[in-house]
Amino acid sequence: MTGYREAGVDLDAATRAKQLMAEAVRSTYSAAVLAGMGAFGGCFDLRAVWGEKTGDAVLVASTDSVGTKTLVAAALNRYDTLGYDLVNHCVNDILVQGARPLFLLDYLAVDRLDPQRAAILVSGVAAACREAGCVLLGGETAQMPDVYRDGAFELAGTIVGVVQRERMLPRNVAVGDIILALPSSGLHTNGYSLARRVLGPGSAYGYDATPVELGGRSIGEALLEPHRSYLAAFERLETAHVPVRALAHITGGGVYENLPRVLPEGCGAVIRRGTWDIPPICALVVRAARLDKYNAFRTLNMGLGMLVIVPPDTVDAALRTLPEARPVGEVVLGEGVQLIDD
Repeated sequence: MTGYREAGVDLDAATRAKQLMAEAVRSTYSAAVLAGMGAFGGCFDLRAVWGEKTGDAVLVASTDSVGTKTLVAAALNRYDTLGYDLVNHCVNDILVQGARPLFLLDYLAVDRLDPQRAAILVSGVAAACREAGCVLLGGETAQMPDVYRDGAFELAGTIVGVVQRERMLPRNVAVGDIILALPSSGLHTNGYSLARRVLGPGSAYGYDATPVELGGRSIGEALLEPHRSYLAAFERLETAHVPVRALAHITGGGVYENLPRVLPEGCGAVIRRGTWDIPPICALVVRAARLDKYNAFRTLNMGLGMLVIVPPDTVDAALRTLPEARPVGEVVLGEGVQLIDD
């Protein structure tokens, strides 16, 4: 088995690093912090700073990057979709708290500045922001020739959104609630260090390869499929008056690490395999890396793009509103996530 650690990404080390930095981060908190380290988006209560004149507005912020998906784009000389990866990932993370995006700041770091490439990247960020109703407020471009190797770059961003305090998620999650899955479009923006190792140049495949399971698409095309935004789906549920109790954006750490973040103490989840479709590119990575079930669902999203937790008596209404959604499990007594075969 070629695991994520062997590909250069140590999830256990990441968890330990967060534990070691937690005290320093939390020492800066004030009464305005409603959700901080460990949440999908940090939540800042304006009322705690400026009083009642701000109403019930809570700012929700998140920072992320496209990650090593940029190396696939560089190898294929295709940069037009990476802005969507950045913006949609950030939008989804603050959506987990129920927030709508206000503005985003982008950060582009390069070995040397290629004006044409920079323009394509930022144009993609701007296009994705327009679709999300989000302002691209500003950003930074840094030339760092002694830090990044020739041709390498990083695209990152910080998003700020807003939600009324009484509408913040998660809320009222209870045993028996049903977990719906909205499908991912592919790997989204995590698992690429492993995917590049087992599918990229030097592997038995390569980015130009067209394995039969990809239906005529090349591996490179499948890997560059943009990260989906779930903002419109959430808004359709709200319009249909379907009460959403929680959302979980399945990114790094997979369903095992992301779903428990929105469950109350004493609650776990059961997820039934076989109740949704696994994207072919995810299945190909699993097969090429020879991942076992645990590592597959900890490393990749496996088709679970966004999980939506709703009361059991609203499932039919939710499925009518979002026909692509699939009931994949339920909230149970206990802790953690159990994957069982349906």
